[in-house]
Amino acid sequence: MAEQVTSAQATAKTVRIAARKVRLVVDLIRGKSVAEALAILKFTPRGASPVVEKVLLSAVANAENNFDLDREDLVVSETFVNEGPTLKRFRPRAKGSASPINKRTSHITITVTEK
Repeated sequence: MAEQVTSAQATAKTVRIAARKVRLVVDLIRGKSVAEALAILKFTPRGASPVVEKVLLSAVANAENNFDLDREDLVVSETFVNEGPTLKRFRPRAKGSASPINKRTSHITITVTEK
């Protein structure tokens, strides 16, 4: 008999926030229950918080709809942020030169598991 899948995940790709900034937020919720993680994200004053919250809610919805898991029993088991494609731009500087601007993006993945 096959082992029952008790985890669901959600991914947000090419989010226009640098990966190192998102990692600061994601590290706060790793290992916490979903209710606690949502409370932490609600009161974390960082730009990545709403995006991470949206991905977490999506992972919870995937768990409820696809695997019939109970929301109260879910724990944030795995979270990671990878770098996405970088948009390369240039800023004009003095004496006709230019300096590069890297607009970094990230891929956010959150996995929730049953307790």
